[in-house]
Amino acid sequence: MSSPQEIRVLVVEDDPVTADAHRLYVDRVPGFTVAGVVHSAAEARRALDRMQVDLLLLDLHLPDGHGLQLARTLRAVGHHTDVIAVTSARDLAVVREGVSLGVVQYVLKPFTFATLRDRLVRYAEFRTTAGEATGQDEVDRALATLRAPGPAALPKGLSGPTLERVTRTLRDSPDGLTATAAAESVGISRITARRYLEHLVSTGRAARSPLYGHVGRPEFRYCWLSND
Repeated sequence: MSSPQEIRVLVVEDDPVTADAHRLYVDRVPGFTVAGVVHSAAEARRALDRMQVDLLLLDLHLPDGHGLQLARTLRAVGHHTDVIAVTSARDLAVVREGVSLGVVQYVLKPFTFATLRDRLVRYAEFRTTAGEATGQDEVDRALATLRAPGPAALPKGLSGPTLERVTRTLRDSPDGLTATAAAESVGISRITARRYLEHLVSTGRAARSPLYGHVGRPEFRYCWLSND
């Protein structure tokens, strides 16, 4: 059971595996608890009508509509829950629209636990500054807590650009890839490709299954899990 001080989060994500990963991430951050997990905009609206929620961790691509449309509908009926948007899109027009609808942070897929933890911690700090400001400086300081200085660090030895290339290659391979195939496609070593693929597995973005019938070292097939 959560304490009254904990920030209650509703995870809205259509992919069950990804939703479970996000739930585990949120529960690992002190001061936050998962109020529920839903997989569509309609389920999110029903959940908000029956439970207390402080923050939506909202995927923007849902099976029954865009996440920002959900946010717009919620504002129209009087829900003022804050939103952290989760998306693989990099459209700045969407970002600007989201600001007016209560989106306080964006998290770009694929992301690590450290990235989400940073956004949640900053959001918690922002909430503690709530109240009437005595001047411009206090307003600026409150808003500054939501601005991350940069992306959270990946595990040692991994780089953002290479992760993006491996991710794109895997997403474009509906039948999955071995580390060898990924390495050839991206132009990196097999060992390096496997490290990135294992990172995607550990963050809930990919799945790994053994390939049987191979002689010698074991081989695995990696498949992209998210529909977004």
